[in-house]
Parts: sequence; C-alpha cells; structure tokens
Amino acid sequence: MKAHASLGGRHSALCVEEAEDTVEELRQALARAGIVLPSLGIDPATLAREAPCPRVELGGCSVAVAARLAAALR
Repeated sequence: MKAHASLGGRHSALCVEEAEDTVEELRQALARAGIVLPSLGIDPATLAREAPCPRVELGGCSVAVAARLAAALR
C-alpha cells in the first residue's frame, strides 16, 4: 500500500509542476502580446486537496487588457 501512496504523491507533484510550467508559459506568451494578467497563477484552493488537481486562476483585468486579449486571440 505504501508504494501506491508514493506513486499518488509523485503523480500529484507532476500535476502541480505541469500547472506551474503552463502558467509560466501562458504568462510569457501574454507578455509577448503586451498583455499582463496580474492575478495569473495557480488557484491555491485546488492545491489543498490530498491529491491536488491544480486549476489556473486567470484573475481580473481592466477592460483595456480584456480588449487586447480578445484582439490577440483573433
């Protein structure tokens, strides 16, 4: 049973690492488009579970930033 718990912990760690890498990749891509989302990060509540399942929190932004984001996605 201990090995199974260890594998679950490793899987959780990989999920968190992947989420952190993805947030950084998104932050850099947005920066290249001149867009900054100050609240961009991992939602800490999703890390509080025994087996974390991270979610990315995009946060709020101004109307001007939202317009630039929409333009970049077009």
